[in-house]
Amino acid sequence: MNPVKGKVLDNLVAVAGQFVPQGKVIAIEEYGNGNVNDTFLVTLDSKEKHFVLQRINTQVFHRPELVMRNIRAFSEHVRRRLQSGPLSPGRRWEVVRVLSAEDGEDHWIDPSGSFWRALSFIDGAQSFDTIEDIEHGKEVGFALGMFHNLLSDLPREKLVDTLEGFHITPSYLLHYDEILAQNRPKKSAEVDYALQFIEERRGWANVLEKAKGQGRLGLRPIHGDPKVNNVMIDNSTGQAISIVDLDTVKPGLVHYDVGDCLRSGCNPLGEETDQWERVHFDPELCQAILQGYLPLARDFLTENDYEYLYDAIRLISLELGLRFFTDYLAGNVYFKANHQEHNLLRALVQFKLTGSIESQETSIRLIIQDTR
Repeated sequence: MNPVKGKVLDNLVAVAGQFVPQGKVIAIEEYGNGNVNDTFLVTLDSKEKHFVLQRINTQVFHRPELVMRNIRAFSEHVRRRLQSGPLSPGRRWEVVRVLSAEDGEDHWIDPSGSFWRALSFIDGAQSFDTIEDIEHGKEVGFALGMFHNLLSDLPREKLVDTLEGFHITPSYLLHYDEILAQNRPKKSAEVDYALQFIEERRGWANVLEKAKGQGRLGLRPIHGDPKVNNVMIDNSTGQAISIVDLDTVKPGLVHYDVGDCLRSGCNPLGEETDQWERVHFDPELCQAILQGYLPLARDFLTENDYEYLYDAIRLISLELGLRFFTDYLAGNVYFKANHQEHNLLRALVQFKLTGSIESQETSIRLIIQDTR
């Protein structure tokens, strides 16, 4: 974490003060490595020593007040479920709290129009960018299974679709075509690889949406972004205790979540590696995640749901690569980039991962079948 200093610190202290009824701000540090929002860890001299301060990217979330509405609906429902009895007795499970601003609202808008919110900090835990070992993989799967199970009886009408088109791969493909027509990329072997990779996979980009349209798959409350680094692991026990980053909680297919979790969890080199040609999908980690997930998911998964799990793993990897590559073509306007070709490199990682998944289709389908 990087401490914030100077005028920026003064401004952040003023913003943090909108959410601190008592106690003094001691320090503010940049926190996490999210690609969308600006996130800071605030340290106080009070009993509750920390909270998370975030500036929501309103270029991505055009109606941030609806994002907050979904988070409230989620947290209230989960707290009621947990009060009625734990799903897994003897295990700690935390739900992030939204902290109110001085005016009682769940956010504060500064004079420049920036949208700020504060969330409780989960103490005694940390997240990881990659899975450390098999037991960690099982805990990541457990976390997603716990999340889905706790929300399985929340009517999806209680949640607003805050990101229309999110995880709708055919829509991303149409956007890609539009951007490509407007921005011819500079020629390179990497760009040619990406262009050809996408072109060869157009035919099945609608596999989940087609199943949904046929009534084979249905909408449920989902997390929307259950990457490995959004799973909090207890420092003492090594057990998963929460999933954070709830901005994308909305109605969707649970397959988007399962695919995203396995996509991020089964790539030992991680999303940000610069060694994209060495990227591969690890079947042992896939098995570990599913061993953690499926025992909690059996209550709500249908036969059709199981049938499309492999397709989800393959598709979501392709989809994220498509989104990264499109953003590269557009000039890095959506995802934060450290250099001009950062999103091209991220896309290549996902495409290489997709190819590795495809080459192991038979074994992945067997893992799904044997873990049920």
